[in-house]
Amino acid sequence: MKFEQPLKNGVLLRRYKRFLADISLPCGKKLTLHCPNTGSMLNCAEPESQVWFSWSDNPKRKYPGTWELVEVQAEPGKSGQSKGLACINTGRANTVVYEGIQAGVIDHLKGYETVRKEVKYGAERSRIDLLLESADKPSCYVEVKSVTLAVGRGWGLFPDAISARGTKHLRELAAMCAEGHRAVLIFCVQNTLIEQVAPADHIDSAYGKALREAVAAGVEVYAYGVNMTPSSLVLDQQLPVYLNYDPELKALLDEV
Repeated sequence: MKFEQPLKNGVLLRRYKRFLADISLPCGKKLTLHCPNTGSMLNCAEPESQVWFSWSDNPKRKYPGTWELVEVQAEPGKSGQSKGLACINTGRANTVVYEGIQAGVIDHLKGYETVRKEVKYGAERSRIDLLLESADKPSCYVEVKSVTLAVGRGWGLFPDAISARGTKHLRELAAMCAEGHRAVLIFCVQNTLIEQVAPADHIDSAYGKALREAVAAGVEVYAYGVNMTPSSLVLDQQLPVYLNYDPELKALLDEV
């Protein structure tokens, strides 16, 4: 996915009211951006971080700048550690995964004739992010989740805040399996510091429980990294997914 124009940069001053962020531009001017992220953005909204934003010429927009990327640290809160990039615009994940499917990056999702976006489905009146269909195979319901929370040592966790909506989506996916369809959850890892993904049980235990139940019901779960620059986002290699905390992750969270 290419940005329409190369992103502009600045320094984060604060994120507030959930959907707003103030930054300082290189010229010293302050600017308020739209923040397209409903989560806590834990470890991705540290003041004085470098940020990149897109710009719209639409005169109807109150805030023409949209926060897209932020520089993040491998060990949050510690100086002198390696750094990476995270895309905090959760809406980009669906486009990145869609393009990855079309390009054949996701081996598990090859061979379908059509891919439709935002299709209504399920008893709980959800919308599936992507619906893959072919005449010779069961329909495949694909839910995409953006993962940005890095907690150190390559670990990425989802969600970064309690997500009743995410838990509902897992129930809907499991129901599709029960009806004879195929259901897939893709963790789109939009943080270059993350090397493996696990559910954030210490943040939302209900989501972790629902994820394990969904897998037991037949839902497939995969994670893919994203190669990101201020000009493009491209789906990259597959990453491991752990359904339970392993000893290393438990020890790491105990330190935080």
